[in-house]
Amino acid sequence: MQTETAGKELPFSTSMFAVFLCMLFGANPVAVKTTLTGIGIFTSAGIRFGIAAAVLCCWAKVAGISLYLSTRQVLQMAGLGLIFFIQISLFYSGMSRTTASHGALIANTVPFVVMILAHFLLPDDKINPKKINGLLLGFAGVFLLIRDSLDLTAEAFSGDCLLFLAVLFWGCNVIYVKKIIADFNPIQITVFPMIFTVPFYLLAGYLLDGGMVREVTPMVIQAVLYQSLVTASFGFVMWNSLIQKYGATTLHCFLFLMPVSGVLLGVLVLGDPISYSLAASIILVASGLIVINWKSDTATV
Repeated sequence: MQTETAGKELPFSTSMFAVFLCMLFGANPVAVKTTLTGIGIFTSAGIRFGIAAAVLCCWAKVAGISLYLSTRQVLQMAGLGLIFFIQISLFYSGMSRTTASHGALIANTVPFVVMILAHFLLPDDKINPKKINGLLLGFAGVFLLIRDSLDLTAEAFSGDCLLFLAVLFWGCNVIYVKKIIADFNPIQITVFPMIFTVPFYLLAGYLLDGGMVREVTPMVIQAVLYQSLVTASFGFVMWNSLIQKYGATTLHCFLFLMPVSGVLLGVLVLGDPISYSLAASIILVASGLIVINWKSDTATV
């Protein structure tokens, strides 16, 4: 339940913390790319979500949050887990082939895909003129990113295509969650897809990775822990705490920072190449997110 402050202006310190969280989330594709240098695609997903699920279950226990599921809820989580498995498998496969910068930018086109799917699948979530303007900006950025992909290797281009497929399933994941969210608390709907899919990631890693663990370096270990503890655990708890207090609409205006921080860190940390097309794509995608999520003074939650 949101408090009376939901939807109101954030205090400066809270705004800076929201910025910090968005930068953490934006850096996640860089951590994924780093992990894949030493651990197989499916194995790294299994390790990441296994650790995150264990941490979130412990947190739920300490916080007194029930994780009990009815038979109907188990079936719903099984469906969500299937979508989640395909989404993450495609995303990690794509990240193994393309740059972290492209991964960060493509991953943050999810809101645009969700908007289109919601228009057709959710009766109370239709596209309006403001959203159309945001979509045009966002997909102009996607067009430039595809143009940038054509200048990379054939493997990188195929990686980008896999990432776009992952985003499509990611959008389906979001729509499905919106349809069933009333039956769950946030921790349940986050942790159970992880719990259900971890054994399948590890099995797929054993069968398909061609070496589940190839090389364990300090950077690989740090990247795994970053994904598991910083984004999937700490980030989730903190972000949802802010949503409960201030409302989702208030926080959405910070989302444009995710692709910006992800691309910049990919360039600075991993030495990803940056081109005029990539730079323009960042600006367009970030602008599209700002337009879509901009809240006027009269807006309400």
